[in-house]
Parts: sequence; C-alpha cells; structure tokens
Amino acid sequence: MQIDLKGWGVGYVSMFQQHCLLQILNSVSGLREWFAQTDERGAPPRIPVMVNMASASASSKKSQKYHESSHPTSLDQINSASRNSVMMDEYSDEDEEFQIAESEQEAYQKRNENDIKRSALEEEPVPQIDLSCFSGNLGHDDRDNARDCWKISDGNNFRVRSKHFCYDKTKIPAGKHLMDLVAVDWFKDIKRMDHVARRQGCAAQVAAEKGLFSVVINVQVPGSTHYSMVFYFVTRELVPGSLLQRFVDGDDDFRNSRLKLIPSVPKGSWIVRQSVGSTPCLLGKAIDCNYIRGPKYLEIDVDIGSSTVANGVLGLVIGVITTLVVDMAFLVQANTTDELPERLIGAVRVSHLELSSAVVPKLEPDI
Repeated sequence: MQIDLKGWGVGYVSMFQQHCLLQILNSVSGLREWFAQTDERGAPPRIPVMVNMASASASSKKSQKYHESSHPTSLDQINSASRNSVMMDEYSDEDEEFQIAESEQEAYQKRNENDIKRSALEEEPVPQIDLSCFSGNLGHDDRDNARDCWKISDGNNFRVRSKHFCYDKTKIPAGKHLMDLVAVDWFKDIKRMDHVARRQGCAAQVAAEKGLFSVVINVQVPGSTHYSMVFYFVTRELVPGSLLQRFVDGDDDFRNSRLKLIPSVPKGSWIVRQSVGSTPCLLGKAIDCNYIRGPKYLEIDVDIGSSTVANGVLGLVIGVITTLVVDMAFLVQANTTDELPERLIGAVRVSHLELSSAVVPKLEPDI
C-alpha cells in the first residue's frame, strides 16, 4: 500500500506520508474486523451505486485520461449509497451453511406460497409465569417516555430467519419470545463482575427455587469503573432436542457459533444509530463470551472490552447514554432447515440509562 500525492503538499514533512498511511491501514483493519464480526459472511456487494461507478470509471479510462473522466462524488450520492447499504443489511443474511440442491430448489418452488408467509405469532399457548416474585435493581416501566428503566421489547420489532430462509433468504417478524424477561440488574464495581447468577436472592436463584430454568446474559462494560447490565430470561423447562436446549447443554464452540445479538437504537443521535446499526452479530465470534452452566441456569458473560471495535462504539455511546433508547434481542442462530424458523430467547428495551443508578453487588464466593 502506498500514497502518491501527485504534486500535492510541496515542502511537506516526510513523516506526513507515513502518518497518512498508518491512518488508512488502521481504518482498513477496523473495517475488516467489523465485517468479520457480523452475521453477513459471503454476502454479495451491498452498494450497487458504488459498484456501477467503479465499472463506469474503468470503462472510461480506455478512451479518456483519468483527470478528464473522474468527477467528485456528491454527498447526496454517498448518503444514498449508505442508505441502500443499511436497508440491504437489514434483510440480507447470506451464509455458507445454506447450500441447497437444485432438485430441492425446484420442489420448493412448487409448494404453496401460503406456506412461505407463515406467521411467527401462531404459537401454542403456554402457562404464564408469575413475575411478581422476581426483582432487579433497575426499574421496570412500560411507559414510552420513562427514564432509567427497562421494558420488554416487542419481538415483531426484529426480523429473523423464516422457515424457508434456506431457499429464499426471507425473514419474518420474530413474534413471541421463547423465554420471559423477569428482571434486570445494573451493577458497578472497581473490577469486572463475573458469574453474577451466584448472587443470593437474584432472579436466577429465585427461579431455580421454583423449578424454573434461567438464561442470564451479563453484558460487561469496562472502564475505570466497571459496569454490568444483567438480563434474566426464565422459562418453565427446556424442550428436549430443541435448538435452545442444545445451545444450553452444548460446548463453548457451538455456543460461540450460534449466539446472536440484534441491536437497535430507536432513539438517539444519528452518529450513534449509524455506529450501532441493526445488523445481526454473532457475539461469540465478535467478542469473548464466558459460559457458566449452573444446575438450573446458564450464565453468559459478554466481555465488551475484548473487542477494539466494540470498545470504540461503546466509547461513543457511554457519553450520551442518558439520551438513548436501546433495543437488544438475543437468539440462537438457526443453520439447518429443521432448526428454522429462528426464535428469540428474549428482547429488551433500555431507556435513558443513568450511570449513577448502578449499585455494587454482593456476590457470593465461587465454590
């Protein structure tokens, strides 16, 4: 990689060119890591405007000089390409796992089209869990203008792989969650807080006493003061042979290859919304995740500090966190036809969080 200034910067210091080169390489490295972390492996180019421009430029060079054929790209064009990229990211989910034989493709084309539009809301009714016995230190408030609180985010706000995703790459609204979000804790300490489900009286312990199973997701935020936001998802029992049960009882490699996060910032500054985006991300491949399997729970400690990209986005978010409304959906990625359609473990909306509301937890020592 090199830079040719073409006569620009007469009298420049030699270190200037090296500085520019390092900045470009850092940007390329960051982009490469970011794309490696997203759930978009093998996807086709998503900025057709840019592709067409590049093709047109290559053709014009055959008949004209470069300085006659090249024109600066307008800001409107760049913004348009960016919007196209975001829109296509939302619906594309190309993966190498799905290689369907031509005979199966033809058989699928002959199926009734009504099967493709299977509603994610058509679920069998299940007994409701009594949520009154669960509590966390972060308040629960369903009002739209509430502050420093959480509420359950509607599953239909998120799009997941449909029953026929392996054939046509379609996505559908996620619908009902597999588990109930019963409590959220907001902790702080001078050190990183691991295995918070061992804390006496926490929602996971209460659920275990009632014979319920919990998935505890501990999002660890590094800094001079360490923060942890802990989500407690509860269900009556794991369905034997289900994708969720195989995830809970699987090894760490399987878990890392399947745990997916779909983020969204419905309210916040433009730069934060663009930085966070809404593209599904395989958490275990993006950042370090530590899995702790208890008798009646699985805790997932998500170390945000293990990724330079995540740290960069976090640094942008943490300073304006009180102005943000953030949605997060957690699910296990489906990679085969018998695992589809995808279902959310659960989804949460955190509104206008205050750092000052975090408390220091009293964790029991590991046995």
